[in-house]
Amino acid sequence: MPPALLALAVSAFAVGTTEFVTNGLLTALATDFDVTVARAGLVTTAYAVGQACGPALALLTLRMPRRRLLVLLMLLFTAGNLASALAPTFGLLLATRFLTACTHTAFFGVASVVASRLVPTARRGAAIALVFTGLSLANVLGLPIGTLAGQAWGWRGAFVLVAVFGAAGLLGLLRLLPRTDTAPTDAPASAAPSLRAELAVFAGLRLWLALAATAVGFGGLFASFTFVQPMLTAVTGFGTGDVVWLLAVYGAGLVAGNWLAGRAADRALVPTTAALFAALALTLALFTATVHHKGAAVATLFLLGFCGFGLLTPTQAYVLRVAGRDSALVGTANTAAFGVGITLGSLLGAAVIEHGGPHPDTALPLTNLAGAAMTALGLLVFALSAATGPRRPATAAPSTPG
Repeated sequence: MPPALLALAVSAFAVGTTEFVTNGLLTALATDFDVTVARAGLVTTAYAVGQACGPALALLTLRMPRRRLLVLLMLLFTAGNLASALAPTFGLLLATRFLTACTHTAFFGVASVVASRLVPTARRGAAIALVFTGLSLANVLGLPIGTLAGQAWGWRGAFVLVAVFGAAGLLGLLRLLPRTDTAPTDAPASAAPSLRAELAVFAGLRLWLALAATAVGFGGLFASFTFVQPMLTAVTGFGTGDVVWLLAVYGAGLVAGNWLAGRAADRALVPTTAALFAALALTLALFTATVHHKGAAVATLFLLGFCGFGLLTPTQAYVLRVAGRDSALVGTANTAAFGVGITLGSLLGAAVIEHGGPHPDTALPLTNLAGAAMTALGLLVFALSAATGPRRPATAAPSTPG
C-alpha cells in the first residue's frame, strides 16, 4: 500500500474523532448548557446535517486538484474544531459543528477516490478500507481519548485535542500525498471532471436507491449510538468512568468489522453488504434486551461496532460500482447519505426518548428497537437497488470486483 494512504488514514482518524467525540460527553454538554440530554443530542444531529450538505462544497470545488482540495479541507476542519472549543453558547456550538461537518463529507468523498486510484483496481476495496480504518481507529483511540480529555479538561478540551489531530493529518497530506493525480497500473488516468458528466450519473434510479439504502440502513445505528453514554450509565448501570473503556470495546468492533468487510467486499460486494445490513438490524434488536445486563451489553457493543461500521467500505464501493465511474462527487454523495442517516437516526432516537416514558430504563432501550426497524428498511431498499439493472456495469468501472 502506498505511504500516501497513511496520510489519508491519519486525516480520517481526526475527522472520525470529532464526529463521535460528543457521544461520550453528552451529559457534560447537557449540564454545561443547561439543556436536556435529548436536546444535547442535537450536537450529533447538527454535525450530520452538515455532512448531508457536503455535496454542495464538493460541487464548488469540483475542478480543484484533489491534493490541494484535501489540504484545504483539513485546514478548515482544524479551524472548525478550534471554533467549537471556543463556542460560548449552545447555538454557536451547533453552528460550528455544522460548518465543520461540511468538510467531513467532501473529505471522505475525495479521499475514497484518491485512495482507489493509488492502487490496482483489484485492491480498491482494501485501499478504501485502509482510509476508513482511520475512522475506525477514531472510535478505538480517538473517541476514548477525547472522552478522557473531556472528563479531565471539560468538553472544550476534547475539541482542542481533535484540532491537534487535524493538524497532524494536514502535515501528513502535505508530505506524503502525490502532487499529481495517479491512476492504477491497470486503469487509464481520469480526465478533468466535467460538471455535466458528474451530474449525469445521478439520473439512474439504481444509484438513488443505493444512496437511500446507505442513509436508512446506517442511520438505524445512530438511533441507538447517539445516546449510548446515558444508556450505559442510566440503564446498564455502568459508572461515568467506565464509558471510556466501553467505547474502546465498541471501537475494537469497528476496526475488526471494517478490516474484514473491506476484504470480503473485494470478493463478493453485494452479499457482504446485504449480510451486514441484516446483522446490524438483528444486533440492534438484541441490544434492546442485553442493555439491561452488563456482560451482555459489552458483547453487544462490540457487535454493533463490527456490523455498523463494517458497512462503510462495502456501501462506498457499491455506490461507486453503480455509478460506473471514478467520481469524487458520487463518493461525496454517499458520505452525505451517511450524514442524512445519522440525522434521521438521532432525531428518531430523541423522539423515542421524549415519548417512550418518564423513566430512562424504559425509554432509552427503545431507541435500539427503533434503530433495528430503520436498518431493516435500509436492507429492503438495498435489495431493490441490487435487483435494479445489471449487476456489473457494461464498461470498466472503478468499483470493487465481486
